Amino acid sequence: MYIHKVREPKAEVFNELMDLGISPSVAKILASRGVDPTKVLDVGKASSLIDPAKMKGIHNAASIITGALIKNQKIVVVGDYDCDGATATAIAIRGLRLIAASMGKTKEQAQANIDFCVPNRFEFGYGLSPEIVRFVKEGYNPDLIITVDNGISSVEGVSVAQSLGMKVVVTDHHLPGDHIPEADAIVNPNQPGCDFPSKSMAGCGVMFYVLLYLRSLLRENELIKDTPPKLESLLDIVALGTVADVVKLDENNRTLVSMGLKRIRGGAMSEGVRALFNVAGKDPSRATPQDFGFGLGPRLNAAGRLADMSLGIQCLITEDSFEAERLADSLNEINLNRKAIESEMRSEAESAIQDFKMAESKFGMVVAKEGWHHGVIGIIASRIKDAVYRPTIVLAPEEGTPYYRGSGRSIPGVHLRDVLDLVTKRMTPGAIPKFGGHAMAAGMTIVKEYLQEFEAQFDAAVYEMGDTGCFAEVVETDGGLNASDINRKLVDELGTQVWGQGFPPPLFSDTFIVKSQKILKEKHTKLLLEKDGRGFNAVMWNYTGSLNGTINLSYRVEADDFRGGDAIQLMIDKVLLNPNPELAQANKSLTNKTKTRTFAGMG
Repeated sequence: MYIHKVREPKAEVFNELMDLGISPSVAKILASRGVDPTKVLDVGKASSLIDPAKMKGIHNAASIITGALIKNQKIVVVGDYDCDGATATAIAIRGLRLIAASMGKTKEQAQANIDFCVPNRFEFGYGLSPEIVRFVKEGYNPDLIITVDNGISSVEGVSVAQSLGMKVVVTDHHLPGDHIPEADAIVNPNQPGCDFPSKSMAGCGVMFYVLLYLRSLLRENELIKDTPPKLESLLDIVALGTVADVVKLDENNRTLVSMGLKRIRGGAMSEGVRALFNVAGKDPSRATPQDFGFGLGPRLNAAGRLADMSLGIQCLITEDSFEAERLADSLNEINLNRKAIESEMRSEAESAIQDFKMAESKFGMVVAKEGWHHGVIGIIASRIKDAVYRPTIVLAPEEGTPYYRGSGRSIPGVHLRDVLDLVTKRMTPGAIPKFGGHAMAAGMTIVKEYLQEFEAQFDAAVYEMGDTGCFAEVVETDGGLNASDINRKLVDELGTQVWGQGFPPPLFSDTFIVKSQKILKEKHTKLLLEKDGRGFNAVMWNYTGSLNGTINLSYRVEADDFRGGDAIQLMIDKVLLNPNPELAQANKSLTNKTKTRTFAGMG
């Protein structure tokens, strides 16, 4: 069951926002999300970004990179195989080459001396492992390795790199473990002793900040011989990676995303981002954070899941529009394949999902299947977690080894990495040789013979470490709207804000009368609803039953692109009250599009 709550705006904040000229409907929404009224109008302005100098280790990192650039040394960026890793790598490559050009280096020199390598997840796993270090040494022979979106846990890998004569600069955003690598420099807002106010930056944002500081250091030392590098040209990729990595959109991250969206909407974007918008069927002039999360991001992630993330990085760094289109088409095909694999795996997991739902005393779900694809288990974990609203671990066998490799997703109130840490300490020594991650997502390796023990320990640890009440999903809405306020003006005003993780997009709740309905594509329902004498078009995804009479709904207000003009439509999220039994089934059908648990509401 889920609990419906209405967000309460702070009266003093609401009044201050109204004084700034913000409409009552939007002021109410913002006031319930803890915004600082003095900064609301500054979100999206470069001047509101936190000073890069406040990030621990950034001066040391910039100094080491400066030395390598001056000496024409070989630099290799070692990235990660998800969207954040791909965008962070692209930002590093594009940014360092821009900076090298501003120092008087030729284009050929910059391309030869600044390269990248992304570990293939199926051969090397995650991070700067000793194996990938040796691979990089043999294939690239760099003087300097820069990690992006990884490295804070690579104690052994950093040590091996240094023993082979390479310096290592770690840029990362993940939480550190008990031991921190002795890298030549570490830039990570979450490392001990770092006072940087924003702890929620994505890996791409951290690398962008390193470049900003590097540029200022070069200016200070009069090392820029040509036009200063226009690092703002990287903001479209920063915005993409920040949203796609689902980090909390605090004020600093919202500013980065807002600046990137502004450039994209104005046509100033990389050829790769432009091509990805095209294959995703999205209009860049009306770009939204949702386009990053559900359109562009999955196509980049698919390359890392099923093939080689180098395809995605090449798409983001190429300056050739035809090459960008070719690579984007390849990414789109890979993503279609990923969807097919995911659909089959999700079907195979259905019986396990139903069994788990029947066992009401279960708190942590574990699913292990032979033959499942390692690259997709993270998505399946997310889908199952949404279906059962419990922390979920999905495991697939490592071919030719005695191990399962797993990926997990959690719910608010259960810190998944901490749960795995507790489980590892309680289990037979050596049963879980590797694990890592953060609150909402984690990965692990487990010896197959300990699967049953793990299932029991994971369930117990989730229950013990879960916050009070966290196992009942809370559906938070922004309350009701006057029928006269449900219009295109509201949609446009909401579109000026950056919504996402930690700053949820508006979700309203109201009572409507169902006037008519029809089935779309044999799987969705289109409705005509009435409120206060006004009619509204609405869509309910993945439901083909009957809705009648008066119903209470949670919904979003969006532009109706099909009808054009000022047309809007309501996107139904859940049925909050159930005046007839059929509505319970409606709730159970809203899974893929809403990404929320879908049981009958408690009203």
